[in-house]
Amino acid sequence: MKFKSCLLALAILFISNGFASPTENDPIPRPKLVVGIMVDQMRWDYLYRYYERYGSDGFKRILKEGFSNENTYIDYIPTVTGIGHSTVYTGSVPAIHGITGNSITFNTTGETVNCVGDATVESVGTTSDHGKRSPVNMLSNTIGDELKLATNFRSKVIGISLKDRGAILPAGHAADAAYWFEAKTGKWVSSTYYMDKLPKWVDNFNDRDYAKRYLKKDWNTLYDIKTYTQSTADNKPYEGTLKGQDEAVFPVKTSKLFSKDDYSVIYTTPHGNSILLDFAKETIDKEDLGRGDDTDLLAISLSSTDAIGHTFGVNSVEVEDTYLRLDKDLGAFFKHLDQKIGKGNYTIFLTADHGANHNPQFLHENKLPVHTVKSNLKDDLNLLLQKNFQVDGLVSSTGYNQVRFNYKLIEEHQLDEQKMRDICMKYLRRNPEVLFVADFNKIGDASIPEQIKQRMINSHHPERTGGIHFIFNADAKSLTTRGSGHSVWNPDDARIPMLWMGWGIKNGKSSQQTHMTDIAPTLAYLLKIQVPNGSIGKVLSEVLIEE
Repeated sequence: MKFKSCLLALAILFISNGFASPTENDPIPRPKLVVGIMVDQMRWDYLYRYYERYGSDGFKRILKEGFSNENTYIDYIPTVTGIGHSTVYTGSVPAIHGITGNSITFNTTGETVNCVGDATVESVGTTSDHGKRSPVNMLSNTIGDELKLATNFRSKVIGISLKDRGAILPAGHAADAAYWFEAKTGKWVSSTYYMDKLPKWVDNFNDRDYAKRYLKKDWNTLYDIKTYTQSTADNKPYEGTLKGQDEAVFPVKTSKLFSKDDYSVIYTTPHGNSILLDFAKETIDKEDLGRGDDTDLLAISLSSTDAIGHTFGVNSVEVEDTYLRLDKDLGAFFKHLDQKIGKGNYTIFLTADHGANHNPQFLHENKLPVHTVKSNLKDDLNLLLQKNFQVDGLVSSTGYNQVRFNYKLIEEHQLDEQKMRDICMKYLRRNPEVLFVADFNKIGDASIPEQIKQRMINSHHPERTGGIHFIFNADAKSLTTRGSGHSVWNPDDARIPMLWMGWGIKNGKSSQQTHMTDIAPTLAYLLKIQVPNGSIGKVLSEVLIEE
């Protein structure tokens, strides 16, 4: 009897000291929804270049209510979309996550594929091959994958973008869905990697033909064009034009630039951002994101900013107008989150996959230094190697500023690869257009500024990149180039915004240097889950409200 009384007393003691059933414990505090917003080709300085013209509900709201890491850099070269989206959500770099460009070439076979291309899956929502996509080429987990693992796959994770890679790579391997826009039909599509058929709500959204509705509105400046004082004149010779457009001037008659079989013009107008955020609102509502017991994740990538920048250039009225319109669209989206999820119940981060550089002709007319590229390095190197080895075509590519060898020919002719590398290195070192060059077999000995050298190392995957990496003087381009480009190490391309707002986020800003790879581990710490398995970033504790 005394023994039973002792057991009862011990049980009461355990319960009173916090050893109650796990179901009676308070849940771990987490936001109901995390929303990642990637603004494709958004330079950091766009936050302030147009600041006085922004409203109070978009970019200014994040800056005033949230936290801004004002000095954030990309950790690798080249700065392109596929790598940027992978890096943000994995906290990793191409050397580890394996997405080495928008296309990937495998050295063993010489095969080149779209970075999200997957011949083993089928299209969903279209009869074309545009849906034959998946994250199969990405070798690391994403923050979404880790969220799924942490909640035993109860959390919902969805990625959306006009671009396939902008939807698929952020969503990760275990995502519930990824949707992207098909220009041929003007509809949102997916692949059998995620589902056998589109959900009814996506079919209903597609049936409303939003792309046609937006394009019929045309595109004129939001305000009087004379007020666009941050931009060049409306029609400059170094601006590109849209298909069917005679000159790059407003108004843009988008109603006449599309057909029932080609909605591609929407990519190069602000309407592309609008339709994406409409689809994002619908995704939140129809998938009940943020309504369950576990945190959900929605990854959004805005692609039209990239297409408009490429076509018209950093300093164009078109780019300025695009960001003023995006500011309004973001404000409306944030209000939707307030209404549906509740202010303070969600966490947002906003960043970019890369920036953009000024058009060379724009620099030239304003007496700023321009370094043009005249030589064709691939042809020059092949000619040089042919003289030494009597084999033509030994360099298969110099894309992404990498010398890639044809390994089938090297094996077939039993050639000395290191001798080939040495010959190419000697030539590139003497080329006045080349600033730095490194052989990845000997990169430790390269006389290159450490920060740039580390970005080269972070970019190198032995099976998926070239064996030699070179960097041109500054942002060297041809003087005939139109619009703006990217993919180099310079701050124009490599400095990006990193903004946070909502649940668990402090109010403030920091000038300390941070990196694209820091986003995923910071989210993991916020959510109290494991960091993605390839992550090399650090937690930005200054951003977070500590318990």
